[in-house]
Amino acid sequence: MRRKYAVLAVALLSAPTLLANSSYVIPTTTLAAQTANNTSAAGSFTKQSNNNRGAANTSKVDVHSLLYPGATTKVYAHLLLWFGGSNHMNVGYSSTNAAQIQSQIDDMVSRGIDGVIVDWYGPNNSIDQGTQLVMTEAEKHPGFTFAIMIDQGAIEWYSCTGCSPQQALVNDLQYIEHTYFSSPAYMTHDGLPVVTNFNVDLSYPSVDWNAANAALSTHPLFIFQNNNGFTHTLSDGSYSWVMPTTSDYGMSYLASFYDAGLSLPNEETLGAAYKGFNDTLAAWGSNRIMRQQCGQTWLQTFSKLNGMYNAGKQVPYLQLVTWNDYEEGTEIESGIDNCLAVSSAVTGNALQWTVSGDESTVQHYTVYISSDGQNLMPLTDVSSGVHSLNLCAFPIPNAEYTMFVQAVGKPSIANQISGATSYNSTCVPASTPTLSFSASPASLTIPAGSSGTFTVAAKPQSGSFNSAIALTCGSLPANLRCSFSPASITPGAGTATSILTISANVVTGMNVPERRKFIPIYAVWLLPFGFVGVGFLRKGTKKRGTQALALCALISIGMMGTSCGGKAGATASPGTAPNSYSVTISGTSSASNLSTTVEVIVQ
Repeated sequence: MRRKYAVLAVALLSAPTLLANSSYVIPTTTLAAQTANNTSAAGSFTKQSNNNRGAANTSKVDVHSLLYPGATTKVYAHLLLWFGGSNHMNVGYSSTNAAQIQSQIDDMVSRGIDGVIVDWYGPNNSIDQGTQLVMTEAEKHPGFTFAIMIDQGAIEWYSCTGCSPQQALVNDLQYIEHTYFSSPAYMTHDGLPVVTNFNVDLSYPSVDWNAANAALSTHPLFIFQNNNGFTHTLSDGSYSWVMPTTSDYGMSYLASFYDAGLSLPNEETLGAAYKGFNDTLAAWGSNRIMRQQCGQTWLQTFSKLNGMYNAGKQVPYLQLVTWNDYEEGTEIESGIDNCLAVSSAVTGNALQWTVSGDESTVQHYTVYISSDGQNLMPLTDVSSGVHSLNLCAFPIPNAEYTMFVQAVGKPSIANQISGATSYNSTCVPASTPTLSFSASPASLTIPAGSSGTFTVAAKPQSGSFNSAIALTCGSLPANLRCSFSPASITPGAGTATSILTISANVVTGMNVPERRKFIPIYAVWLLPFGFVGVGFLRKGTKKRGTQALALCALISIGMMGTSCGGKAGATASPGTAPNSYSVTISGTSSASNLSTTVEVIVQ
């Protein structure tokens, strides 16, 4: 029982800090959410020896932000739907699972991707089943589109029995037309559906594309591949790809491809961006490796495109190579590793952090504040290149917090978050404590001509009050005088007092105004009688004039007595009734204005 009460006491004592903490921090996310897998990669997927990053937290910054200003480019992810079968690597999911397809398209949309190009292997197989799931899901996302890339395997492995390559191509195109072209989510250009292919001409150079197109009711736009794709028979444009055998990460190849596209403005250009290549884990691999350079290969492919296009010279399409080819090490589904770490510390009220790795892969930093180290509120975003934050710039109540700094990667690059950093906020000035301000006794009787004393006291209700309080009397009658000893008090954490002395002055004799101030008034009263006296002196005898002057003097004295009699209300004379006065005592400081009143009775 004692332990229970002790725990309760501790909880009550800590409640003010917790309340100050929680009233400011309103969590919108958690530490677990900011470190967990937020992609469509399987949660069980771990880092591979070909440098595919394991499922983890990845930037959802819009991929278009990597393009030149003013870009209208549509960005497509290249999608492979062969996972889940025994003939491919186990990546933790099946491409024929509707929930997985939904997760993948949701993930693409969250990264700003406009659509998907499906590597298609012909009709009536698991890949075609997955493609139909893609179509269904794409139709649920307005503006998100999909297109078919006919892989050479569609002719080699999934053609009709005994068919020639030409007949297989026709059959495939007719199936695509009937199954996919009518979908409102199918990719079109100028109202026509778009079809690409992968290595069909390389494996079957004898196929006749014109004849295959003639077999269709709806004639699509055909996009071929590489530089010569622009001049291919029936070509409406071409796409570029990753070239793992190049020594410069494919930069020369991309430059040549874009030059070819720019020279043929009537052809559509489908550029390429990729993170690298490594087929050492593929069953068909030949040890081709293009290093990722901790995210730099990915960024360089965008830089190459940006150096050749601008808002006035747009590239219409860009294909991300690839969304999920785990076997050839080009997947960006799980995110791109930037080999970066961030650590933070607090000095006073300044949060500072350091970064190990290439900061060019960081889009910005997000600073989080937490009351419990688990539930987080974003405090602010800070530009890449800035490594400190003045926490006093925010109205954070004085309490203990936990801070985190997250390095948010550029599009599809890994997010990295620092460890927990303790922070004791001291930015907000302590609130001014409430003061009690009083005087005793409440009432005091003072004989006229004497004085009496009051004790004035100031005491903080909580905390300390360290400002000096200047004491004064207000509303003081003319016959009272006051003085304080001392004239100012500083309570601190206790009670401060001062002695107020009130003195009552004595007024004796007739309570009349000072005569020197009112002689002109009496002179006015006497003036008519002077004129009358002069008249009598002129008209009568000297004796009669003397009598008249005496009469005027007598009347004047009577009038003076009538006009100047009575008693003033703010003074007192010996033997008169007591007079009561309300005296205001004021206390003024830089932090507070105080007042109280006392009653003074003068006898």
